[in-house]
Amino acid sequence: MAISKEFLWGGATSANQYEGGYQEDGRGLSSMDIVPAGSKRSDIIRGKISDFSIDPNLYYPTHKAVDFYHHYKEDLALFAEMGFKAYRLSISWTRIFPNGDEETPNQAGLDFYEAVFKECQRYGIQPIVTISHFDAPLHLVQTIGSWKSRQMIDYYLKLCKVLFTYYKDYVDYWLPFNEINMILHAPFMAAGLTFNGDEDEEQIKYQAAHHELVASALATKMAKEINPKNKIGCMFAAGSAYPFSCNPKDVWDAMKVDQENYFFVDVQSRGKYPNYALKEFQCKGIEVVMQEDDASILAEYPVDFISFSYYNSRCIASKDSDAELTDGNLFATAKNPYLETSEWGWPIDPLGLRITLNQVYDRYQKPMLIVENGLGAVDTVNEDGQIKDHYRINYLSEHIKAMVAAIEEDGVDLFGYTAWAACDIVSASSGEMKKRYGFVYVDADDQGQGSFKRLKKDSFYWYQKVIESNRDFI
Repeated sequence: MAISKEFLWGGATSANQYEGGYQEDGRGLSSMDIVPAGSKRSDIIRGKISDFSIDPNLYYPTHKAVDFYHHYKEDLALFAEMGFKAYRLSISWTRIFPNGDEETPNQAGLDFYEAVFKECQRYGIQPIVTISHFDAPLHLVQTIGSWKSRQMIDYYLKLCKVLFTYYKDYVDYWLPFNEINMILHAPFMAAGLTFNGDEDEEQIKYQAAHHELVASALATKMAKEINPKNKIGCMFAAGSAYPFSCNPKDVWDAMKVDQENYFFVDVQSRGKYPNYALKEFQCKGIEVVMQEDDASILAEYPVDFISFSYYNSRCIASKDSDAELTDGNLFATAKNPYLETSEWGWPIDPLGLRITLNQVYDRYQKPMLIVENGLGAVDTVNEDGQIKDHYRINYLSEHIKAMVAAIEEDGVDLFGYTAWAACDIVSASSGEMKKRYGFVYVDADDQGQGSFKRLKKDSFYWYQKVIESNRDFI
C-alpha cells in the first residue's frame, strides 16, 4: 500500500493559541481567556481556580496569541505556498455565541470563519474543523459548571447546528472535541471544569466526560442529517504506554494507562462503555448518571474515523519502582533511558508513532488521521533573517518516515497528516511563545510584544518539498 495522491498533507492550529482578537467583533470571554502564562497556569488548567477575573498584572496569551484574526489571508497564502492539502483549525465558541446561551449567533463571528473557509477554498485547502478545542464559554463555566451539567449538551448542539448549516459548502471533516482524554489530566483547560476541596474529582471528570461523549454522538447524528457528506472523527492525545521493564507489574500498569486513554475512543468508535471501564467505576465508587436513551445514542452514532495527536510515547513504572520521572505533554511518566528528549523534556520517539498507529488501527479498524505532531523548540533568527531549524526538520522527517512505514509496510489506513503547528502559536501547556512549533516564525515574545511579522523557517521549504513529492523528499 503506497501513500495516496489524495493524502491530506497540511498543518494544524487552535483558535485559543493562534487567533487573538479576544474581544473583537462581539466575541465573548472563553475559559482559556482567564488562564495566564507563568507560575499559576499549571494549577488553573488542572481546575484549581476560584477567581474568574482577569488580573491586569498578569499576561494572558489567548488575548493576542499571534493575531491570526488580522493575518488570516497572509497566513493562508503561506500555507498554500507550502502546498497544504488540508488545514486543521478550530472554532472559537464565544465568537459564535459570546455567552454560550444566546438564541441567535453572532453574525460577525460567522462572517470571520466564512472568510477563512473561502480563502481555504480558493487555494484548494480542505478545512478540518475542531468544534471545541480547549474552549468553553466562560459564562457557562460560571453559571452551570460547564460540562459538569448535562445542560451543556444543548448549548453545544446549538453551536454544532449553526456550524454544520452555515458552513455546509465549505467543510466536510469535523472533530467534536480536541484531545477528549485530556479532561482527566487538565480538566479546566480541556472542559472548563473546576473543583472545590470536598468534591470527588474523578466522579466529576467522568460524569462530564459522559456528557461530552453523548454530545459527540448527537453531533455525529446531526452532521449526517444536515450534510450526508460530513465525516466525523474523534480526537485523542495518543502515545503508546511502554512498561518500564518486563516486570509484570510494569506491564500491567502500562496496560491500565493505555486503557484510560482508549476509553474515550472505545465509546466514540465502538458505541458503548467497555467492560474494563465499568468495572473500574465500580471499584472506585464512580456512578456515571445516564439517561434512558444514552446507550442507544452512543451505539447508533459512532465516529467515521479516528484522529489523534502524537508527540511522544510514555514509559510506565509501577509504584514500587525507583524509575526517574519526567513530564511530557502534561503526562507524568518514567524516563525512558533509550530515548533523547526535547528542550522541554519530552521524549522523542519516531518509532513510537508507528507503534501507536498500528495499535490504534488494530484496535478499531477505522481510517485514521494524524492531526498533531511536532517539536516545541527555541528558534533563533540569524543576521540574514533566516531560521535554521534543522532540529525540527530532523524530528518531523523521522516521524514522517515512521508514518510512511506504517502505511506502506504495515497496511495501516491513514489518510492525512497535519503537523503541529502550521505557524508559531503560544504553547497550551506552558503559555510560552518561545516554545515554537511552526513552519512560519512569528515575531512575538512571551509577553505578546513584537511586530508579529511572519518569516519562513528552513522547515517551511523542507515541508514544501515533502508535500510536493508526496513524501519522497524525506
